[in-house]
Amino acid sequence: MGATIPTALPRSQPRGFGGWTRWQLAALLVWLVVFVVGLQGAYDRLASGSQQTDLGSYNPWGLWVSSYIWFIGLSAGSFLLSTLVYVFRIRQLERVAPLALFVALVTLFMALLMIWFDIGHMDRFLEVYLRPQFNSAMAWMVWLYTAYFLLLIAETYLVLRPRLVAQANAPGLSGSLARVLVAGRRTPLTDGERGRGQRAILILGAVGIPLAIAFHGGVGALFATVDARDVWHSALYPILFLVGALFSGGALFTGLVAFVWPTRDEHWRSTVRLLGSITLGLLLLEALLDWADLSVPLWYRIGTDVSALEYMLTGPFWWVFWIVQVGLGLVVPAVLLVWGRRSPQAVGAAGLLAGVVFLGARLNLVLPGFVSPELQGLELSYHDGRLLYQYVPTWPEWELVAFVIAVGVALFAMGIWLLPILSGNDTPDPQTSEGDPR
Repeated sequence: MGATIPTALPRSQPRGFGGWTRWQLAALLVWLVVFVVGLQGAYDRLASGSQQTDLGSYNPWGLWVSSYIWFIGLSAGSFLLSTLVYVFRIRQLERVAPLALFVALVTLFMALLMIWFDIGHMDRFLEVYLRPQFNSAMAWMVWLYTAYFLLLIAETYLVLRPRLVAQANAPGLSGSLARVLVAGRRTPLTDGERGRGQRAILILGAVGIPLAIAFHGGVGALFATVDARDVWHSALYPILFLVGALFSGGALFTGLVAFVWPTRDEHWRSTVRLLGSITLGLLLLEALLDWADLSVPLWYRIGTDVSALEYMLTGPFWWVFWIVQVGLGLVVPAVLLVWGRRSPQAVGAAGLLAGVVFLGARLNLVLPGFVSPELQGLELSYHDGRLLYQYVPTWPEWELVAFVIAVGVALFAMGIWLLPILSGNDTPDPQTSEGDPR
């Protein structure tokens, strides 16, 4: 069950302390460092607000908003991958589909935590529910997030319910948690209960597809409605956000399946190869849209703020675009996915690399909108440290992002340890088996 995950790796791997491998101990040490560093950032945010950031009146959005978009895209992309099983019945991925749902849930929590830290008055987030403005795109986005969050919880529970009932008979913390989640039940689900659960999962998955498209495309629409920022004011932005979510979420999930899944058999290898092919297709689509978004305005020099795009490509932070976004985020993963497609490790490395460095793409999406004044000469009219068209994330800003990442990693690790997310991998999941009653 869930509590045996740390020892479920091949016996040939060198063991460390308490049954943990050396790689697991090294990962734990890295996590502790990131968490301790992140705690300082969380304290600074709660104690001094945004005073230790480089944000100002001319650039109110920075690293934190970029990270929030990154996390929410990871969630939407991972969830939409799960619908390949629970809606479109692609059996090859049925073993890993519960993991996709759980990754979507964890990264959604990370996104909401990140944007909660970003807002000026953190205690006022309830106002969007208590005193809503129905013509506000941001209000609609928050309501969509809420519906999506509840849907994820319900669908994840229904998918794991048969396994939780089986785990309820196990000793230890994982068994106790399972008994709480299934209200003390220890007898297997009946055929009728499994059939009803499967139908409910199908409905939730089908509803979740337009919901995920709406809320993440809505983030792009929120940017596109800012008429004062020419570089954002494009009908292409909702599509850019959605494709970016599919690519980054699919890439991260591919890496997790390659390196976290406990069973290294032929089915696992073929699943990683399939996920790698999906990731490669989404990578090419992402590259095509990026090219379209940049080439047309730069070639004709109309329709957008060309100076902002030139700042991104040739300005002081040119390396974020050319080295991080293009090189590490597209070229290197593409090479690994093409020439290393038969190696699960190469495919997994490509997925993790593409999913992680996609934060650079989100930085290049948000920050260029703030490098040019809306009125010519505005930058010379007033002189103050908060009235500058320059922005470089400060160390406390990076610390807070590290805190959110550490919290998300901890939730993910506890989930695969205590919940039967990775169990049942040797037999088809009863919720998706073809022989179960519909």
